[in-house]
Amino acid sequence: MAILITEKTRVIVQGMSGRIGSFHAADMIRYGTNVVGGVTPGKGGESHLDRPLFNTVREAVEATGAEASLVFVPPPFAADAIMEAADAGIRTAVCVTDGIPSQDMMRLKRFLKRYPAERKLRLIGPNCAGIISPGKGFMGIMPPHIYMAGRVGIVGRSGTLGYEAASQMQALGIGVSTSVGIGGDPVNGSSFRDILELFEADPETDAVMMIGEIGGPQEAEAAAYARDHMRKPVVAYIAGLSAPKGRKMGHAGAIVSAFGESAQEKVEILAAAGITVAPNPSAMGETMAMVLSQRKVA
Repeated sequence: MAILITEKTRVIVQGMSGRIGSFHAADMIRYGTNVVGGVTPGKGGESHLDRPLFNTVREAVEATGAEASLVFVPPPFAADAIMEAADAGIRTAVCVTDGIPSQDMMRLKRFLKRYPAERKLRLIGPNCAGIISPGKGFMGIMPPHIYMAGRVGIVGRSGTLGYEAASQMQALGIGVSTSVGIGGDPVNGSSFRDILELFEADPETDAVMMIGEIGGPQEAEAAAYARDHMRKPVVAYIAGLSAPKGRKMGHAGAIVSAFGESAQEKVEILAAAGITVAPNPSAMGETMAMVLSQRKVA
C-alpha cells in the first residue's frame, strides 16, 4: 500500500503535449506509472507518447476512468485547469506550476469546498516536485532513481531537500513508502497535517520525515497534530536557520512575518512536541536511522 499513488492509479497529464509536460510524462511512462492519456484543448482525437489526447478533462475521465491528474499548465490558467479536473471527478491533482497568483489559489480553494468529501479533489502543490511511491509510480518532476522502496514517508515544502533526504536514506538502506512535495507557495492545496494524517493511517509507513522551512504556520500545526494523534515517529528538518527576518528566501511562502514562523521558533515548537529535529540538511538520513534503531530497541 502507498498513499495517493499506486501502480494501479490511472493518471492523465494536463498539458502533456507541451515541451515540459511531454518530457516528464515520458519519464513517468518509462518508470511504469499508469498514464492513460493527456489533455490539450484543440488536440482531442490525436495521440502523444502512444496515449490518447482529449480536449477536456471530462472527456478523458469518461474514456479512460482517470482518477488522478498531473497539471503542467502555465500560471495564468493553472487554477482553472485544476477546477476543471475537480468538476470532472478527478480525486488527486498534482500541480507543478510555479507562479500561480495567490488570489487564484484562494478562489480555487473556495471552489473545492463546494464538493462533498466523497468526491472532493485533493490538490498537491502548486509549485511542488510531486508525489512518488517507489516501484509503483510517480506524478511530478523528481528523479525516481534516488527513491528506494521502503517504509518511511517523506513530506516537504522543498523538492530539492526531499530529494536529498531520499538519497541519504537510500545510502543507509532506508526505503520510502511515498514521498510528497506539498509545495512552497503561501497558499497550497494540502498541508503537512493533511499528509501526516494519510501516513498515520497507512499500515505500510513506519515513520515520517517532514521537511519544512521558514514562513507560515504549517509546521506548528503539524507539530500539534503529531503530538496529539500520531503513534509513528516523526523526524523533521527546518531550512532557513540563518535567514534574516522579513526577507523572502526562495519559495514565495518562505518569508517570516509573525511569531512561530522563523526556523529557530519552528525547531523549538517541533522539539516540544516530541519530534526529533535533524541539526542540518546533511544529517537528515542519519537522524532517521537513529530514530528507527531506537524504535527497534524499544
